[in-house]
Order: sequence, then structure tokens, then C-alpha cells
Amino acid sequence: MNDKIKLVKNTPKRLSSIYQCYSNPVYFVTFNTMYRINILDNRNVFDLFVEYALTNLESGRAVGKFMIMPDHIHFFVRLDENSKLSIFVSLMKQFISKNLSNDLNSKKIWQPGFFDHLLRNGESYSEKWHYVMMNPVRYGFVDKSEDWSWQGEITRIEF
Repeated sequence: MNDKIKLVKNTPKRLSSIYQCYSNPVYFVTFNTMYRINILDNRNVFDLFVEYALTNLESGRAVGKFMIMPDHIHFFVRLDENSKLSIFVSLMKQFISKNLSNDLNSKKIWQPGFFDHLLRNGESYSEKWHYVMMNPVRYGFVDKSEDWSWQGEITRIEF
């Protein structure tokens, strides 16, 4: 056994390889509106999402591809080693809701929490994006995914 690996007492030795640390991890994130209300597929939300993502680029938090659906948002993000995903997502939700019209701002518009998946390679990124980009087609909003207006890529995320 490697002497440099410290294990918690009574845990299997394999856990150190399963729970490895990733430098600048990439996450696939999804969060929903409260009660899945349809309020997100519009220019205002799109512009606010892009603005938040661009302001975070300067601090080493890079949003890759994203898809804004009427009641949820999917995106990929690469964080620097000093950032926490929960804080990034919480601040994104706050930024978007704070800057929406007053009638929505007075209501709680987000479900608590979010779904995240740590990506380990470029293949996983491609698989997740293929699933996400077909959402507008599956829901019957468009015939071709590229026709959905509320998607994009802020920065290219490489593995």
C-alpha cells in the first residue's frame, strides 16, 4: 500500500481510487424552476445566463455548452480549484432571478438544489451534450435541435 495515502479507519482501500480529486473539474449541471413552471425560454433569461457566465470567466470558472429549456437549465462548467459548485449555482440562480421582471422577482422561481455530474473525460461530455441538445426535439418545440434559440457555448471546454 502506498504510504502517502491516508485512509479513514475501517474503509475499504479501494475508496482512495474511486474518490480521486480532479484539478479544475468539469460538471454537467441541471436545475429547475419551482413547480416546473415555464418561464425560462426567452431573451431576457438567455442574456442573463450569458452575462453571469461571462463575468465568471475572469475568475477561472468557464461555462461550456448550455441549453435553456422552458422550465430547466442544463450547462457544463469547469471550475478552478478554489471554487465550489454549490456556490456557483446558487449565485447564478440569484443573479438571474434578481434581474428578472418585478412580477417574477417577488416569487420563488427555483426548486431548491440542483443535479450535478462530475465528468471524467471528453467522451462523457459529448454523450451528455448529445442527450441535452435533443431536449427541444423530444419536447416537440423544434424539428431540429439547432433551431432552438436558447442554447450556446460560452467557452470551449477541453479534456
